[in-house]
Amino acid sequence: MSNSNIADVQNSSDTRQIPIDKVGIKDIRHPVRVKDRTGGEQHTIASFNMYVNLPHNFKGTHMSRFVEILNQHEREITVQSFKEMLIEMLKRLEAESGHIEMAFPYFINKSAPISKVISMLDYEVTFIGEIKNNTPELTIKVIVPVTSLCPCSKKISEYGAHNQRSAVTVSVKTKGFVWIEDLIDIVEQQASCELFGLLKRPDEKYVTEKAYDNPKFVEDIVRDIAAQLNIDERITAYTVESENFESIHNHSAYAFIEKIK
Repeated sequence: MSNSNIADVQNSSDTRQIPIDKVGIKDIRHPVRVKDRTGGEQHTIASFNMYVNLPHNFKGTHMSRFVEILNQHEREITVQSFKEMLIEMLKRLEAESGHIEMAFPYFINKSAPISKVISMLDYEVTFIGEIKNNTPELTIKVIVPVTSLCPCSKKISEYGAHNQRSAVTVSVKTKGFVWIEDLIDIVEQQASCELFGLLKRPDEKYVTEKAYDNPKFVEDIVRDIAAQLNIDERITAYTVESENFESIHNHSAYAFIEKIK
């Protein structure tokens, strides 16, 4: 049987008169290369969600085309190439709106503060692309682990203070180029202390004392990060949230700030 004689069921008509907002593929893993601020590129594995809208008169979309688009984009992923992939998806699927999420681990080489020993720390990064009315829009999301030390505990205790690891999530929309590392730097600089993959004893002493000298409530963390994003002319909109995994409670402390365009 020739290809011309094989029925295209997805492209057949549907009589229920109900459009679908998002249809596509979810949690497909694919190797990608991501440019970093050092001038190199990282080879990593990303998990993709790819959706388009489906008009009421079509029965289904062509799922295989999503995979074809991924296979054609093995070059390094940048903000620009990510937008190009989004536009291509709409064209190939003959859709009016589309959505792509690309989540991947991102690694940064960090020097310990005193010993200068090098180690890698991983961060969770997501590119979220949407296109509506022929206008593509990109959101960059990073999850940054940091240390927070409780100002109240420090104030009321004769010695010591309880601290915890915090997960800070920042999502930004931009009008200029922003490196992933730029966003990570903003978060780490506003925490009680940043994290490192490897520390020697002099380093451990340093980070313990730095956190003690720089106590932050969860409210302080999100406000201080938001203040830095507010003065960055490249950032047009953002959300900042911090979850502090309390060391003296069986619950987390949480704070959230949003700036809309």
